[in-house]
Amino acid sequence: MYARIVGTGSYLPEKILTNAELATRVDTSDEWIASRTGIRARHVAADDEKTSDMALHAVTRALEAGGVALEEVDLLIVATTTPDNIFPSTACLLQEKLGVHGFPAFDVQAVCAGFIYALATANAMIQSGIARCAVVVGAEKLTNLINWDDRATCVLFGDGAGAVVLRASEEPGILATQLHADGRYSNILKAEGRVKQGAIDGNPYIYMEGNAVFKFAVRALADVAEKTLAAAGLQQSDVDWLVPHQANLRIIESTAKHLHLPMEQVIVTVDRHGNTSAASIPLALDAGVKDGRIKPGQTLLLEGIGGGFAWGSVLVKF
Repeated sequence: MYARIVGTGSYLPEKILTNAELATRVDTSDEWIASRTGIRARHVAADDEKTSDMALHAVTRALEAGGVALEEVDLLIVATTTPDNIFPSTACLLQEKLGVHGFPAFDVQAVCAGFIYALATANAMIQSGIARCAVVVGAEKLTNLINWDDRATCVLFGDGAGAVVLRASEEPGILATQLHADGRYSNILKAEGRVKQGAIDGNPYIYMEGNAVFKFAVRALADVAEKTLAAAGLQQSDVDWLVPHQANLRIIESTAKHLHLPMEQVIVTVDRHGNTSAASIPLALDAGVKDGRIKPGQTLLLEGIGGGFAWGSVLVKF
């Protein structure tokens, strides 16, 4: 039994914050940001717009694209590092907003690798017969964690949501998954603030050592791509599209080079929405589907890495 992606959907908030606008606040420029990251703009959710609200839009569109009725869904997984509340989970709140109840709904927290972790989990639950129709969402309101006076991080991140619908099928779908983590690197990318007795304990903003993150990410993503292809018995030449985490164009280019893939076979959306953490891969996937580049029968390699470090990849027959 396979888990097949039958529908994709995405949502980006209305407000767009360009590099030029950021340059009026911090010492930067459009050229400086774009040349180092590939980012030109990012979306910023409204003050009253929650992670679950963005997820709701993405899920509704994915269900519509897949021709799937809400009543068919029997599993909901939300990947997020910016939940609506400490608890209940964003998945439970989203389930209520969808107007359906009873089936398992839970969050996965693996930061920028969250969607990969959630997709692999849903695949395992479908393969084992626990579920037959799953919705997997990556949704983030990262601007809640941004220090807008920190040039090193404020230029990188944005808000958004992306979703996929999976069905159990005898036709090939998800072919292989790989998940990894290494907590020894937890200090170079983190947001360590926590609630303690009604106050914030620790730094609530995103902290990142950019060069260290870059070096680790390039090595880890290259390695996990090789392992995933080997697990499926496929070669690099069998990949039609690389759909990577949209963190930094340089990381994306390095990963494609390792796989001997031209950039024409890589879905890149980082220029439009920046790093949206768990939302970035499903946002890029939906963009490729909607504009007709990704077609049925093609082989896709999805991969991402985030704080933890946590990283992984999923190989998909679309």
